[in-house]
Amino acid sequence: MTQPFDITRRRALLSGLAVATLAASPGFAQPTAIHVVKGTGCECCNAWVAYLRDEGFAVTEEERYGTLLMTYKNEVGVPQKMISCHTGMVDGYVLEGHVPAADIRRLLSERPEAIGLAVPGMPYGSPGMGSEDDREAYAVFLIRRDGSAEVFSEYEQLG
Repeated sequence: MTQPFDITRRRALLSGLAVATLAASPGFAQPTAIHVVKGTGCECCNAWVAYLRDEGFAVTEEERYGTLLMTYKNEVGVPQKMISCHTGMVDGYVLEGHVPAADIRRLLSERPEAIGLAVPGMPYGSPGMGSEDDREAYAVFLIRRDGSAEVFSEYEQLG
């Protein structure tokens, strides 16, 4: 004969497992937080932030003007040749410029020993820079801790 305590314990265990399963499912996961430091009134920065939000990231923004923005980039380790208009931070990694969401997710999955990712300049068709259907070719670079960079992914010209 089953004791009432056993039923309660079994139900508690099953309820706990159900809650743990739901919490681990993608629909209940907390969105990845990205903090973006950008220039004042920059439309392409705003477009990249909107793109990240559409991709499910939780984005906070901070505006810095001129030399304060450049000082920040230097402080977080962005090499001069990798600079773009805005700088994001995600889980200890730098995101310089119009980095695609797929590359951010790959970076967070693989967790390489690196400063982060960069899309130097402002290539047309990168996220926040116009239509991806008519983009110019561009590369996303992995910035190593020694300041060197290597191609992380490439996007071919379309249109």
